[in-house]
Amino acid sequence: MNNEFELIYEGKAKKVFSHDDEDKVIIEFKDDATAFNALKKAKFEGKGKLNCLISAKIFEILINKNIPTHFIKLLNENTLIAKKIRVIPLEIVLRNIAYGSLCKQTTIKPGTILAKPLIDIYLKNDELNDPLITQDRIELMNILSSRDLDLIIDLTLKINGILKSFFENIKLQLVDFKLEFGYDSKNNIILGDEISPDNCRLWDLNQKNDTIVSLDKDRFRNDLGDLIEAYSEINRRINEFV
Repeated sequence: MNNEFELIYEGKAKKVFSHDDEDKVIIEFKDDATAFNALKKAKFEGKGKLNCLISAKIFEILINKNIPTHFIKLLNENTLIAKKIRVIPLEIVLRNIAYGSLCKQTTIKPGTILAKPLIDIYLKNDELNDPLITQDRIELMNILSSRDLDLIIDLTLKINGILKSFFENIKLQLVDFKLEFGYDSKNNIILGDEISPDNCRLWDLNQKNDTIVSLDKDRFRNDLGDLIEAYSEINRRINEFV
């Protein structure tokens, strides 16, 4: 990134830089992979580019369906320009199928198709290990109003409907995903962060005999290998369809 832009923030997977327009930022995707709150780390050449390209396509699909997002345009293959937002410190996880932490914390068996989407909300705080949080605690901590939380939940359900349908068209099952939201310069709530195999669980529907083949970050989490190949396959299918 050109030195003329100030580094505002660096996270586990992205760097955020200033832009000539104070209402915009430049987001650069890194090749770093982390899991279990960064206890497990690695680097995969080309991962940042793939996540950036996949996110850009999915943001475009959502924008075309009237979902407000921070995405403006791609700058290059691993960098995009986005609206500057005041990030809400919550991670919104929507689950269509039981897997991962839900099964570790309940008696629900992995692979169970949920009767309706489940939304879990986590406090975005590394020091506290991103704990599950209730609506009452969100209000107690003055993170946001119940009205704004309802708006975020409504947007999350709409996004789920759009993404489930889209991924099914490219033979992928959307198991669960994580979203982050923020306020833009006009105080509107919009979708931020990224939508990629880093924060979506995607299973290959081309498999026979109900075999689960993950094409997402579980390949890194669970030492399944071929992370770049999996991400590349998702990118290929998106580009063939869109």
